[in-house]
Amino acid sequence: MASGTWRRREPQAVIAVPKPIATPRRGLTFSPGLVVFALLTVAVVAFGIYLGVQLLRFAKPPTIAVSDPAAAVVQVDESSDKYVLKGTSAPGATISIATPGRDPYTVSADADGAWATTVELRRGRNQFDVSAVDPDTGKRSENAVSLLITVPFLQIEAPTIAVDQPAEGATYENGAIPVQGHAANATKVVVSAAYRAPVTPSAGGSPAPSASAAPPPSAPAPITVPVGEDGSYSTPLELTTGMWAITVTASNDAGKTAALTKNVAVAYQGVNVAVSIKGGRAWLKVSIDGVVSDVTGPAGKVYSAGKVLTFSGKDSVEVRTGNMAATYYTVNGTDLGRLSDKGNPGTWKFTASSDPVRTDGH
Repeated sequence: MASGTWRRREPQAVIAVPKPIATPRRGLTFSPGLVVFALLTVAVVAFGIYLGVQLLRFAKPPTIAVSDPAAAVVQVDESSDKYVLKGTSAPGATISIATPGRDPYTVSADADGAWATTVELRRGRNQFDVSAVDPDTGKRSENAVSLLITVPFLQIEAPTIAVDQPAEGATYENGAIPVQGHAANATKVVVSAAYRAPVTPSAGGSPAPSASAAPPPSAPAPITVPVGEDGSYSTPLELTTGMWAITVTASNDAGKTAALTKNVAVAYQGVNVAVSIKGGRAWLKVSIDGVVSDVTGPAGKVYSAGKVLTFSGKDSVEVRTGNMAATYYTVNGTDLGRLSDKGNPGTWKFTASSDPVRTDGH
């Protein structure tokens, strides 16, 4: 070589570029097509679930359950006339409660399926058949729930009665016989009398039964008397001479009755005249055994309809009236009614032994 010295060429350095161990993964990205697919998938699944629920609903009838009363057969208090039935069913179901002799009760279940309604009760057994209907499908519950609710009949006690007057075996000489006493569990009493026998005074002065060919007198019509709030009752009873059985019968609205009978003797002494004014006014002047009564006075008095006056004499009672049509008479317990239907004045004399006699010359 020119220089005479051979030069060695220096080796050049080689640059080695480092290689990555692995290629980095790309981040998660959603393309528009993937989003649409996902939404469609969710919609299809939801629609399938809805169809499944509807198919189950249409295939299965609604359930029905009763929670109150808790038992199928119950008895309530005797004063009960209503009961609140409660239970559960499908939400919105129509609950029908059938009972004999009445239109069915209906009620709708709420959103939770709960229902309640009030039914009426009668005395005795009340039967209710409870069922449910789905208003959308028309399906009825497979089985109805049958209930029996019993209302006991009231134990109504029969009346009790006491007769304070008349006393057993009592004797009455003049005037109406007082009938009075007390009754419990009763709303009214009926007083009736039955003729037993005629009477004649005995040696001791007391009346005694006697044989007589005369026909028995007619019994008075029964008298109905209301029982007061305190249980008391009272009424006069006009009877003719004779032996009588007075029966007092108490009754209540349930038809229960109780009766007591008292035997009495009626033996009028002299003449007893009860004067009643009916249908108008009447002027009266009365004389007893020939003497003007202090009740009417010498000038007489005017009495209105509804007035009742009683006069007793040893031999006779004479009544002068200004209106015969409005003046009615009961003599010794015998109802004579009015003695004329004319509204004219008239005078009548009454004795114990004869019929009434008109004494004013007509």
